[in-house]
Order: sequence, then C-alpha cells, then structure tokens
Amino acid sequence: MNAYIFPGQGAQFSGMGLDLYENAPMAQDLFEKANNILGFSITDIMFEGSAEDLKQTKVTQPAIFLHSVILAKTLGDQFKPDMVAGHSLGEFSALVANGTLTFEDGLKLVSQRAQAMQKACELQPSTMAAVLGLDDAVVESVCASTEGIVVAANYNCPGQLVISGEIDAINKACETLKEKGARRALVLPVGGAFHSPLMEPAREELAAAIENTTFNKPNCPIYQNVTANAVIDEAAIKTNLISQLTAPVKWTQSVQQMIADGATLFTEVGPGKVLQGLVKKIDRTAGATSATLDTNA
Repeated sequence: MNAYIFPGQGAQFSGMGLDLYENAPMAQDLFEKANNILGFSITDIMFEGSAEDLKQTKVTQPAIFLHSVILAKTLGDQFKPDMVAGHSLGEFSALVANGTLTFEDGLKLVSQRAQAMQKACELQPSTMAAVLGLDDAVVESVCASTEGIVVAANYNCPGQLVISGEIDAINKACETLKEKGARRALVLPVGGAFHSPLMEPAREELAAAIENTTFNKPNCPIYQNVTANAVIDEAAIKTNLISQLTAPVKWTQSVQQMIADGATLFTEVGPGKVLQGLVKKIDRTAGATSATLDTNA
C-alpha cells in the first residue's frame, strides 16, 4: 500500500517551488491563486527570498503547504494514496491531498494557523529542545518532574524526541536529561512552544476557523498526529486538527501504525527529505522515496 507523507515547519529552503512554477502550468495557476488569497506575493519570497525571509511565520507555513500540495496536484495519475499523514503543519497538506479540504480552504486555514501561533508566541516567551539518545519514558518522566511547563511535543523516531515549554523549564529539563544520559539536549532556534499548553490561545482561534470550514469525506484515511490512527470521519478529523496545536505529534506511532495497516512505500511530498529519514529510523525495512514533478501536468 502507498502512504504519502507531508513535511512540516523547518523543511523550507530558498528557491522552493520555482521548478514547479516554471515547469507545470497548473502549478503557475495555483501559485498565483495563492498570492491573491494571502494578499501578498509569497512566490517572490519562496523563489527569491533569503533563508531569513522564509523564517517569517506568516511565510513559512503557507510556503511549505503550497510546495507540498501543488507538487501533489502535479503528480497526476501517479498520485494514488492508500493512506496519508503529515507532520504537524503537514497534516493540512495531507488533508488537501486526500480531498478533505479544498486547496483554497486549506491555504486559508494554514495562514490563520501561522498568525495565531505567532500571536501565542508573543504572549509568552517559550521554546523547544531536541533530545537524542533517551527512551521516551525517561524524557516524559523528566518533563513531568520539572518545575514549570515542559512537555513532550514531537515523537519523531525512537531516540529522538522534541520537548516544548517555558524557557526556564526547558533549560532545567535539558540539564537533567543530559545527567540522565541524553546524547544531546539542544535548545532549538524556534520562536515558541509548539504542541504544548502554551499554544492554547492559538488553538482557540484556530478552532473557530476550522468549525467554519467545510470538511469533505476523504478519499483515503489520514493518520493524524493526535491519535496516530487511521481517521476517515470528517467530524473526528476536525476535532483532532483542533487538538493538534496543544497535543504532541505522534509521528513514530503514526508510521508504525501505517506499516501495521499495510504501508509498504512512503512517498514524501514537499520540500526536503526529513520524513523519509525518520521513516527509515522507525523501520529500516520500510521503503521511502521523494515525489518528483510530472512536467506533463
């Protein structure tokens, strides 16, 4: 069975999407439509902007979404998913790819999500840290016993977990994790505590937007970050998508469940190859590849 997976924040790069724009008329149309929906020329920033320009929250999330979704649409008959999943932001790309959301609605939600998250970040200084080389249970235990808000946020693969929370709590937890034998406990250059209780204001804002958006019946299951299980019910998809901002990304568990349910080939659709690497670390026997542009689309 073919599983298609969609990357999240951090996969952006200068020049992203330009090959799609130059080689697929469908892509040109969709990029121009995106510029109109967003009210600024995101294509100028994607194609010609610096890495610093692409780091702006209002740019990063829509840019990765656009790269992923437009690439999926240019695949034509090649694109036949039996199941989909996306890492954090990538879940919105996956929901457009499996027909749950329209391109326009998906982009609007991603833009609203980015702005809501930015506002939440500005309310309280916070951050995230990558922890390598410890069992999940040890990391969870340290988070639970650390004073302040600090939680497990991204279960990326065995031995690689990202924690999220208040700056002081993250720093204290990192020290303890190193004492417990972590190979690394490294604070990340991010602007906030994503997938933690500190994103509650953003969750509330996004919830209103999601509730006012039409969700269609998907043409294949999505394995959502919050549950790590196959979901096809539109109401459940909405609920999980709203919960996602303050809940951990269960990527390891999602990939394991997709394999258990019959996935044999994982195709990453979008910028970078991060998810393929994680899939191979989760199960080295799984096939993993990148989607490539069909210039006839």
